Amino acid sequence: MIDEQIEKLKYPVGKFNAPLEFSQQDMDKWIAEIEHLPSLCRNELRDFTEEMLEESYRPGGWTARQVIHHIVDSHMNAYMRFKLALTEEVPVIKPYMEAAWAELPDTKKSPPEISLSLLEALHRRWIIVIKNMSDAEFDRSYYHPENKKEYKLRTVLALYAWHGRHHLEHIRNVKRKFADIKA
Repeated sequence: MIDEQIEKLKYPVGKFNAPLEFSQQDMDKWIAEIEHLPSLCRNELRDFTEEMLEESYRPGGWTARQVIHHIVDSHMNAYMRFKLALTEEVPVIKPYMEAAWAELPDTKKSPPEISLSLLEALHRRWIIVIKNMSDAEFDRSYYHPENKKEYKLRTVLALYAWHGRHHLEHIRNVKRKFADIKA
């Protein structure tokens, strides 16, 4: 029972399942989710106190502060991977140790505003790239050496739309914790 509860807190929108088919409607939805993520994050964090920023969304999980900074770290890597895949033939990407990055001072101590501003600028640039890609470009791919797998950009698009929803829900879970305490 406890394992199920932790799993629900860990994956509040469910685990990512790579789609097997990609309709234009799906692609448009994922693009819109990526486009709107920065404003959704900003809205959710608007009333956060320092105490709320230091709260974890689950036992053993990152704090809300670490989550917002992680979103930016991850999406910067995704943006660069898109650009690499669009300009090179199946580039081998550089994985990074996200858990170690989450322990660095810029992630554990920086105000969320720094990452919110970066996320807004990053997503504006990323969306320009994505909205101007052809179907053939969405079929381009990169190779992930840790996973020993090639990823097409259309699958990566779906992954990062999910990634935004996933972590936005973590932030919302922290907000709910504090709302429940006040009630």
